[in-house]
Amino acid sequence: MDQKDDNQENKSNQINIELSEETAEGVYANLAMIAHSSSEFVIDFIRLMPGVPKAKVKSRVVITPEHAKRLLKALEDNINKFENTYGEIKSVDEAPKFPMNFGGTMGEA
Repeated sequence: MDQKDDNQENKSNQINIELSEETAEGVYANLAMIAHSSSEFVIDFIRLMPGVPKAKVKSRVVITPEHAKRLLKALEDNINKFENTYGEIKSVDEAPKFPMNFGGTMGEA
């Protein structure tokens, strides 16, 4: 295979990804909840606001288990690169400081 064949093969493997202006703006979320079945993972990205008793799911992403594993590896790789550049991300083991009620009853302690 010569250089010309390699270039043609690389071009045929490329995917043209379109990103609308609205999607490019992004959506802020400060909580993710993950559920799964035997065939898919569901990731809900949620925005919690202090003092507001209701949280909103801002985006839901449904992916296959194979894609979930690739996402995990990609996140690990990006976190490692981020920490190598900016320093360690501090982990917070405590729950958010505002109430979380997702439609069910809340217990009292």
